[in-house]
This record gives sequence, C-alpha cells and structure tokens, in this order.
Amino acid sequence: MTAEVVLQIVLTVAAGLIGVGLFGALSQQSIVMVMMGLELVLNGVLLAGGAAWYFLAPELPDAQVLVVVALVVMAVEMAMGFAVTVAIYRARQVDMVDMATDLRG
Repeated sequence: MTAEVVLQIVLTVAAGLIGVGLFGALSQQSIVMVMMGLELVLNGVLLAGGAAWYFLAPELPDAQVLVVVALVVMAVEMAMGFAVTVAIYRARQVDMVDMATDLRG
C-alpha cells in the first residue's frame, strides 16, 4: 500500500473515533460515559494529528514526541476527572449529569 492510502485509512479511523466519541458524549446521562466519549474524541484528534505529521514530515520526530506528551497529559486529566466524579458520588450519591447540575460549592 502506498503512503497516501495508509494516511487515508488512518484518518478514516480517526474520524470514526471522533464520531463515535461525540455521539457517546452527547447521548449519555452517566458522567463516566460522557467522560469516556470525550476520551474517544481526544484520541481521534491525537491519532489524526500524529498521522498527518508522520506522513507530511517523517524526518522530524518532534510531532510524535508532542503527541506522546499530549497523550500523557490527557490521561492525567481524565484520571483527575474520574477522581472528582468518585468524590461527588461518595459525597452526594450523584452519578448522572442532570443530577450533578444543582451542586453548589
């Protein structure tokens, strides 16, 4: 397969991840499921960016390093989000998005 075909396949998979994640984030009521949908969207964006940089400038490894750093930051951010979700659930037994809107600090 040529590089153009591989790039098209990778970008199609990235678009699929973004679409499924967007649908999941917008259609779910559970806070955890919304966060999982957002995770899929971010993974799709990172996959598309990394593939585009790899195929457009393969001699520069800077883009791949940037993608790995962004992936690590995204994982830490999602872990913090899950920790906040668990803390809210333990404090007030709230696990749905609609029920979490009336929380006041």
